Amino acid sequence: MRTNPHILEINTAVWLNKLSEKYGKKIPLCHVPDEELDKFKKYGFDAVWLMGIWKRSPEAREVAQNNEEIKRAIAAFNPNYDKKYIAGSPYAIYDYTIDPDLGTEDGLKNFRQRLNERGVALLLDFVGNHFAIDHPQTLENPDFFINTGMEAPAQNPEWFFRTEKGVFIAHGRDPYFPPWTDTAQLNYFNPKTQEYMLQCLERISSFCDGVRCDMSMLSLNKVMKDTWGNYLKYDYPKEEFWTKAVSKIKNINPLFSFIAEVYWGLEWDIQEMGFDYTYDKVLYDRLRFSTAEAIEAHLGAEHLFQMRSIRFISNHDEESALKAFGKEKSLAAAAIISTIPGAKMFSLDQILGHKEKIPVQYTLESEKDDEEIISFYQKLLSIINHPSFHGGQWTVKKVLSVNDSLTYKNVLCCSWVQGIEHKIVVINYSNAEAVCKVTLKRFKFKELKDDIAGKPVDIPVEEAYKNGITLQLKPYEIKIYGTTI
Repeated sequence: MRTNPHILEINTAVWLNKLSEKYGKKIPLCHVPDEELDKFKKYGFDAVWLMGIWKRSPEAREVAQNNEEIKRAIAAFNPNYDKKYIAGSPYAIYDYTIDPDLGTEDGLKNFRQRLNERGVALLLDFVGNHFAIDHPQTLENPDFFINTGMEAPAQNPEWFFRTEKGVFIAHGRDPYFPPWTDTAQLNYFNPKTQEYMLQCLERISSFCDGVRCDMSMLSLNKVMKDTWGNYLKYDYPKEEFWTKAVSKIKNINPLFSFIAEVYWGLEWDIQEMGFDYTYDKVLYDRLRFSTAEAIEAHLGAEHLFQMRSIRFISNHDEESALKAFGKEKSLAAAAIISTIPGAKMFSLDQILGHKEKIPVQYTLESEKDDEEIISFYQKLLSIINHPSFHGGQWTVKKVLSVNDSLTYKNVLCCSWVQGIEHKIVVINYSNAEAVCKVTLKRFKFKELKDDIAGKPVDIPVEEAYKNGITLQLKPYEIKIYGTTI
């Protein structure tokens, strides 16, 4: 993948059902039409993350179909939904084989090959923290999991379930939330668990070019110790699982990519274990809840950390960007994450302008596409596909006040320079008008072009070079300029 790659998350089951309806026949992965794959290359995506590709659990399906919260969420946008389209969670994995509803292993290999022929990588899920409650290993090797043997747990019995063989196994759990009742918690203090999961990861790596590792921090030794304490039974590991995992797979394929979903300020720890990219939830929260000044402060972090961060305003865990941010703010936020260093992750729902968050257990699309939003993203993706955003030098630029107005503080500005090409990004990240001056004296340029409007800026070049440009910006207005030095 390029430096600062563009990644598209696709809910695989929903996407294939939509394609099946579009083409009037069932479309498994191996039969996805070429014109659909061509779109990924056309819009400048470096990788496609097929979310939810692995075999789902029958028991997790039953849990989902009887979960009142899931049913209410679906009924909110589709009151007449058919229960058969509620599958088990894609994060309660029964087996690391492709789900038969989506295709075959040969079909997955063919899909990857066709993507690669277009210069697009394939990313798949690796859920390291847990398996589904009916995963075969819960019966064959219960000590792979946190368990209390045949004796019921003395504390927090709601954290556990009992297998057919009478062993009490813990559900997967984030320590800040209730357990995921369709999952079984793996015990990484057991060396045999680590060996088994390394085998699973090596198998997954044969089908793809990288993995997105779900809730990666939960498998860290300290986090596991703090979460599960005396239930662990085994000695504290001498090495982190992720250090071994990244080393093992990259020894096989040095170009293989590791992306971590990680929170709690542990991003740098995970990066130091060899991960290529880590979630930047801090930026998401600042974009959603804070100010331009707070966002700019976050972008002052160490450059390598910035390069290894993955920026997003939408994914399957979050509210839709349109609902979380509002329309205009969401588009401005999208422009910000698209024009700073690091990987940029977009969800297909985001690009299609969908407002509803689909529960991951539901496999049908919830609403019609929004052509205005699609048009915006087509334009934005086309602009940021320029080499300057992938090989250039990035700098945060300070804008100046005009007539003592303080609204310049709401404006974010940065520049990218590669060779004779120069890009300048100016965004008013507020719900009020802003006025500011952007200085251009560092670069002697021949023409100033408005990349969004697709035409030259109506200002004499010498005047712009000497005095800068004064901008009156509407709420959440985006300006991206291109110059040739």
